[in-house]
Amino acid sequence: MSVESFSPATQVVRVTSAAVAHFQRQLATAEDARAVRLSVKESGCTGFMYVVDLVNEGAADDLHFALDEGVTLYVDSKHLAILAGTEVDYVQEGVNRQLRFNNPNAQDYCGCGESFNVASAG
Repeated sequence: MSVESFSPATQVVRVTSAAVAHFQRQLATAEDARAVRLSVKESGCTGFMYVVDLVNEGAADDLHFALDEGVTLYVDSKHLAILAGTEVDYVQEGVNRQLRFNNPNAQDYCGCGESFNVASAG
């Protein structure tokens, strides 16, 4: 597992301060988790969906980033071509709050917004 500093020049994904605060709150109430892991899986009618898990540690080949506020982020290295450049944000729309993924690699989204497609899913 590689350990990286989280700098704008080398980061795989960008995590907004609102998302970091959300992750910090989630980790504070989690019994068996110390970090956040971001990955994707094949799903839905369009192709892929994001997976955010609270974990103790990442997979052996995950990239490891130290975010603000003591939050650790693991990023699935098998899907770097899909995740590269993604911004993870935490937004409020009316009474709903949710994570939002702004991914420059995503070309199409399914109608319900659950899955997305990329040109080349490396």
